[in-house]
Amino acid sequence: MTIQDAAAASGLSIDTIRFYEKAGMLPPVPRDARGWRTFPPSVVDWLTTLAHLRATGMPMAKMQRFARLVHVTPSAEIIAERLAILREHNVCLARRRAELEAAQDYLDHKIAVYSGKDTA
Repeated sequence: MTIQDAAAASGLSIDTIRFYEKAGMLPPVPRDARGWRTFPPSVVDWLTTLAHLRATGMPMAKMQRFARLVHVTPSAEIIAERLAILREHNVCLARRRAELEAAQDYLDHKIAVYSGKDTA
């Protein structure tokens, strides 16, 4: 699969894929006889994971740490650290979701006020 295909499949831009590769967040990507990257399905799946982590607002440093842990031989300690990163981020995401819901409720209220529909 070419980098264009990998970008389309993962939802990431080609520039982002190149950035992630330079940042050491991808496993080695094989190259064909022309020297072009050939992305196997496992790397495309990993790119999709990175796209989801970024979409949730995971900071780049945390994504890099997680990527390093994913690309080493797993041990009980490594898996525990991966889980800790994901659980910690999940808590942050839940907190952010609650903040956004409160902000949306406030906006709905203001829209109702300005529309003359507020009964309170």
